[in-house]
Amino acid sequence: MDAARGLALIGMVAIHILPAWDPGTFEPTAQWTLFAGRSAALFALLAGVGLAFSTGGRAPHTGRAMTADRAGVAVRALLIAGLGLAINHVLPGETIDDVPAVNILVYYGAFFLLAIPFLRLSARVLFAWAGCFALAGPVLVHVLRDVLPAVERYNPDYLDLFGDPGATAARLLLTGTFPALPYLAYLLTGLAIGRLDLAGIRVQAGLVLVGVLLAVGAWLTSWMLVERAGGFDQLVSRTPGLDEELVTDIIVFGPDPTLPTTTWWWLAVGGPYTNTPPALLLGLGSAMAALGLFLLLARRSGAWLLPLSAMGAMTLTVYSVHLLALATEVHYDQPLWFLVHVAVAMAFALLWRRAVGQGPLERLVAALVRATRRRVLSREHRPG
Repeated sequence: MDAARGLALIGMVAIHILPAWDPGTFEPTAQWTLFAGRSAALFALLAGVGLAFSTGGRAPHTGRAMTADRAGVAVRALLIAGLGLAINHVLPGETIDDVPAVNILVYYGAFFLLAIPFLRLSARVLFAWAGCFALAGPVLVHVLRDVLPAVERYNPDYLDLFGDPGATAARLLLTGTFPALPYLAYLLTGLAIGRLDLAGIRVQAGLVLVGVLLAVGAWLTSWMLVERAGGFDQLVSRTPGLDEELVTDIIVFGPDPTLPTTTWWWLAVGGPYTNTPPALLLGLGSAMAALGLFLLLARRSGAWLLPLSAMGAMTLTVYSVHLLALATEVHYDQPLWFLVHVAVAMAFALLWRRAVGQGPLERLVAALVRATRRRVLSREHRPG
């Protein structure tokens, strides 16, 4: 689990620092093809698995214990979102060309809050709900995007939250880079996976097999619809201001800032950050396969995964420091900074884990969540 989360962190760092295209050929780079959109999908899926572990695992808590779990998740959500809003105050840029990174932490808070009603459900029901959000979430975005208020900043901060709460909520739920309603497909799938016997080799191998089939199937479906069923021509002809080259750029590199809504054919594309059904299912399959692969590797080679798992165990701390480092804007046109960020993060995580254990921000959040759960549980023993 931690190693898979560590890989997702490295993927996010690569997307933030390394170039998306080759300046000579203008083709997407290997790191963009591998990590764009998929790192965020893996993060969200693993967040769901973590929620399952903290709420009873294969046997979800009930009664007062589940009430305490829900209160703890709400506190965790508010703390993570609050940290993300604070970091956004120092991240520069209001356009996609200026902003050094789109901060996922505020969206994470929305993910956790929306997951609270689903915590007691069985794996089968959770998988069904995840499928619904993978299909219905993009449709809601497509229908509502043009009528919802817009936030000017890519990374909303406290000024946006209190100055225009409606627009901020719309961005977090539907119109942002990581919209919470479509992304519930990842979180609820992770929650369902966490209700399974993840120590069993059949489940681990099944995750790899199903994940690969799902990802390949989603890619093939998108390719057939766009390239063979006339979708590409419809996208060009029905979207004023976009020619074939610009449509191709959106499919390969994602929208700037949001996917057009001029035709329903846009829901057939599967590019990164498009948040369409094919894109969500492709990211979901990739994340499931990655998790299954790491679980299989850990059966015999767990020690070799320690550098990744050390980072993955404190992603909140490492990711936050990474964003603050990006805010200095010294990384532009310097791919070497990718190696610096990863090396420093890995060294810090390994040393901190050996000396202290849990990461500093993780320790603080966990302590507040435990205090919340204890407070809720203590009410059970008070006289009525």
